[in-house]
Amino acid sequence: MELNDLYRDVILDHNRRPRNFGGLEAADASVEGFNPLCGDRLTLRLKFSTGKIADIKFEGQGCAISTASASLMTEAVKGKTRAEALQLFDRVHRLLTDDGASADELGKLAALSGVREFPARVKCASLCWHTLASALKSTDSHLLPAVSTE
Repeated sequence: MELNDLYRDVILDHNRRPRNFGGLEAADASVEGFNPLCGDRLTLRLKFSTGKIADIKFEGQGCAISTASASLMTEAVKGKTRAEALQLFDRVHRLLTDDGASADELGKLAALSGVREFPARVKCASLCWHTLASALKSTDSHLLPAVSTE
């Protein structure tokens, strides 16, 4: 199986069976994201504990790439500090927009690398990531410290 086929399978799997999809009671942060170009819309909810993302869920409607990216993102950031999640946002953003960006050490998130071949779809894949960055940058510092204490 070629790498592109594997990446495509990951995207299809996360679209068909999105992880962390649904509501989240008593969320510490809730942010909405919307892509007016294609109509993708999502609401991201986060719970924090001991300086980390303890839980994260998303709801909304979007294309396969948008849904798969949100599903992959929620798996990747759960348990991370704000600084770690924002660092991951930067890496994924580079992966989606820079032809020279490496997918090394990104695990399943590397599946998103194929999206950069379709510039009109980059916003679909990055919507959830920009929504996450907005949530993390606006969250009260006492809930999630900017610097890891580990």
